Amino acid sequence: MLDIATAYNKYGFLGNDFLTWLWFMIETDQDITRAIGSKDPVTLEIGNSLVLENTLGDKSKEKITIKGDRAGLEEGTTALKKGAKVTEMNLICKLGEEEEYKFTIKGESFNITGLKTPTAGRDGSDDEIEGMVLEKALLLFRVTRVIDTLFFTYLDQRISDDWKNKGLTQMRTWINND
Repeated sequence: MLDIATAYNKYGFLGNDFLTWLWFMIETDQDITRAIGSKDPVTLEIGNSLVLENTLGDKSKEKITIKGDRAGLEEGTTALKKGAKVTEMNLICKLGEEEEYKFTIKGESFNITGLKTPTAGRDGSDDEIEGMVLEKALLLFRVTRVIDTLFFTYLDQRISDDWKNKGLTQMRTWINND
């Protein structure tokens, strides 16, 4: 079994690569619902922030932060052309017609922060508190299942024999044509 520090150093790039792949999926209008095999329609949008990082040759890092509801992503695509990876992404995830989730995911640790779920039913009585807690837990489970499934879909593509010829080539084309 790998030591945690060894595993982190060896596979630490996967989270940032995953977020970069996720941006590619969103920007090229890939069918997220079909990609994860969901019965309910799933859509993803980039929210109000995106952070990219590029390691420069002299062991320094360049960090690009894009914030704002109407912020353009041109700086981000320029950074991708220079070799940057997405390290943090704010997402809006819609499940079905009514459920909308907003959250930020960090590539390095897969931490999900600032998660806003749809409102759980509230009637105010003490008897319904347990039901509201269970409903909120179900909402949390639904959105984390989407992210987990997307990550496993990414891993399946990443370790496939066809990655360099298909997936990576498509991503490079997207980056260079943007």
